[in-house]
Amino acid sequence: VALVALQAGDAVIRYGSIIGYAARAIPQGGWVAEDALTSPPPPVLDSLPLATETPAPLPPLEGYTFQGYRNPDGTVGTRNILGISTTVQCVAGTVDYAVRRIKQELLPKYPNVDDVIAITHNYGCGVAINAPGAEIPIRTLRNLSLNPNLGGAPMVVSLGCEKMQPSQMLPVSTLPVLSEEPYVVRLQDEEHYGFEEMVAALMEMAEKRLERLNQRKRVTCPASDLVVGLQCGGSDAFSGVTANPAVGFAADLLVRAGATVMFSEVTEVRDAVHLLTARAANEQVARDLVREMAWYDEYLAHDNVDRSANPSPGNKKGGLANIVEKALGSVAKAGTSPLVAVTGPGERVTAKGLVFAATPASDFICGTLQLAAAMNMHVFTTGRGTPYGLAMAPVIKVATRSSLAKRWFDLIDVDAGKIATGEATIEDIGWEIFRLILKVASGEQQTWADRWGLHNEYAL
Repeated sequence: VALVALQAGDAVIRYGSIIGYAARAIPQGGWVAEDALTSPPPPVLDSLPLATETPAPLPPLEGYTFQGYRNPDGTVGTRNILGISTTVQCVAGTVDYAVRRIKQELLPKYPNVDDVIAITHNYGCGVAINAPGAEIPIRTLRNLSLNPNLGGAPMVVSLGCEKMQPSQMLPVSTLPVLSEEPYVVRLQDEEHYGFEEMVAALMEMAEKRLERLNQRKRVTCPASDLVVGLQCGGSDAFSGVTANPAVGFAADLLVRAGATVMFSEVTEVRDAVHLLTARAANEQVARDLVREMAWYDEYLAHDNVDRSANPSPGNKKGGLANIVEKALGSVAKAGTSPLVAVTGPGERVTAKGLVFAATPASDFICGTLQLAAAMNMHVFTTGRGTPYGLAMAPVIKVATRSSLAKRWFDLIDVDAGKIATGEATIEDIGWEIFRLILKVASGEQQTWADRWGLHNEYAL
């Protein structure tokens, strides 16, 4: 909504930045809709400020802990899950069947294990497995199998003839434990006579891992062991006013506590990249971020399309006029801390502090890649609403508006709309999110998505 009358050509300013120019006269109180704006070009990548305004580190936040599962590789899980990975789509049906049996027949005997999940996908064969770029899906699947919430006990199911062999997806050298024990079941092995024997082999290997996982106990861990992924989906005009700034405040609290906080979504950072390169910890980090934005520009140019495909119809209905406005609101999730690292798709994050993990904007691909980056907790803001969830990590959903939080009372975990109504401040909701992260990470409280078992598929 225009706070002042605008003439055609006037700059339209939101979040202190120009999001476009009035395409026609807009009266005071008029709706600044997509067709009322001419979008500016994106920031020129060769002219960005590089680490020119690196923020001073915020004061440490000490004494905050959670109850987590320590892994042999030094990471910490917030859940104790058996993950069964696959090398190729051909085995997905068999693995899904076996997982159902494992949950019904075996899991009840091991009360300290939270879940058994199948990590299935559509990759692994019918592709040039050694082609440039193939390392992205391969390392994504490898690092998914090594997510901290899976307890360092990976298990792989292979068909046998696929291009992506287990030794390529998950080499023995990458295994944190069990390196001397079999970790692969091949369905084409001649020892299997019929489907039931294949399933029995899967269940036998799974039970050995369940026995080991069941011996694990939660222990007190510092908040610095958290790796929290941030994402937004179904954004609206309130996203950059309520939920995202509150999550940004929580992100700063986590960074102060020594944790890793990752934000993503290249398409929703591109038009606000100048704000992030300026606050990079050093020039190399800034250049790494520019590298990921340049890839996106080349991708668009290759097919002669522009960035106007984002926002979505729902975003526009929720009041977002263009991608510039959406991007400025999106990066509010990143708080005010220095950007200390940038990782490519599927890479594992190891830095402490604020990290950009490059992903597309798709909720499911972003969530998958953040899990591969070692995320053990997820915070997701939404204005339009989504039942999104992940089996591998808890997802805390934050509503931008109280009306959504009330209507979806059994899907939304935090109501940030109270900021807009004056019932709470950004800081209040930020602390609420921070404390909820610790509770959920400790297993003291379930998210609504986990209560309902709302878990989306992984996507490459």
